[in-house]
Amino acid sequence: MTSNQEKSSNVIPFREFNAAKQTGFFENLKQPRFTGRLLFTGPKNVQWVFYLYLGRLVYATGGNHPVRRWRRNVIAYLPNVPPQMTAIQDDLDQIQIQGEEDCWEYELLCFWVDKGKITLEQASKFIRSTIVEVLFDMTQAMQVSCQLKPDKDLPFPTRLVLLDAEQLIAEAQKLWHAWQAAKIADRSPDMAPIIAQPQELKQQTKPQVYQTLCQLLDGQHTLRDLSIRMKKDVVTVTRSLLPYVQRGFVRLIEIPDLPPPKISKPEAETVNQKITIACIDDSPLICQTMEKIITGAGYNFIGINDALRAIAILLSKKPDLIFLDLVMPNANGYEICSQLRKLTFFKNTPIVILTGNDGIVDRVRAKMVGSSDFLSKPIDANLVLETIRKHLKLGVNPPQA
Repeated sequence: MTSNQEKSSNVIPFREFNAAKQTGFFENLKQPRFTGRLLFTGPKNVQWVFYLYLGRLVYATGGNHPVRRWRRNVIAYLPNVPPQMTAIQDDLDQIQIQGEEDCWEYELLCFWVDKGKITLEQASKFIRSTIVEVLFDMTQAMQVSCQLKPDKDLPFPTRLVLLDAEQLIAEAQKLWHAWQAAKIADRSPDMAPIIAQPQELKQQTKPQVYQTLCQLLDGQHTLRDLSIRMKKDVVTVTRSLLPYVQRGFVRLIEIPDLPPPKISKPEAETVNQKITIACIDDSPLICQTMEKIITGAGYNFIGINDALRAIAILLSKKPDLIFLDLVMPNANGYEICSQLRKLTFFKNTPIVILTGNDGIVDRVRAKMVGSSDFLSKPIDANLVLETIRKHLKLGVNPPQA
């Protein structure tokens, strides 16, 4: 587990996260081809998350109103999708959201593109609009900090589009300049207008205008929500309301986000039953111990004591992860690991070396033949389960042994 000290050392503070700094920051992630998540934290612990693949943007979410943002973009760009959560619950139930790092918004887009419900072009416009809004909000926040979370395998099985940050930052900056020019830089477009003095407002406006304002300014819709509803940009909408705000007839208030959807996560036992773990060790006692730990967590288990038959058994059973003893009488773990890596099916299968001799030479040699990890004997149940979760990237924690 990462210590607090390690976490803090991985945090990059920005005093004023303007367009130039944003461009430079994302540009620096291109050369190392960064893949993973960026966690930005602003005032009041508001957090935004960016997903990157090989240094390019995949998606962004978070902020004060991620669900409202999602709903607005559905209305704006996905005409065949109902914006109500209840109407899309069946689609959500079909998506396997495993861990906290998964993003239901993006998973839904992938699902709809796959099913032909939306086009890739529509999804691309949705994603671009979402990222631009997040960049705008971070610019307005001014002071933010960023934590890098490298992950060679993003939680998304599909990457719909890969976007360069520079162009999106320019779009967000254009919106920010328009917002500043309207003399409303101190107001958030996530605030909701509400009528504070109805009688005074009624006296100062025409009956039709007053009726329209009463319908729109109910304190339940943000300035951004109203811009979608009125089919005008948010700056124009806000400017039209400013005279009423300045005279005290209308107030801008903070409102909560819409409730998130209900994500039905599969139970640990159901998930684990689909996973098979193999252990190759000439010691029956070690295999029995591993079987107790692994089956106790709900996984399927294969125990192999005969090293000479190991590869044939593995090919027939096709396990998801292999624990492999380093020292056996008829064949050593190095040879078996090397042979497995030459087979297409086991090219990317996690192979964890088990050994009682935890030396640097063994570790280097094991890495050279393609092992994924190293686990010392005697067997520790918690370490075994942590290793399984780590290499299979399971979002559901199985019960501890």
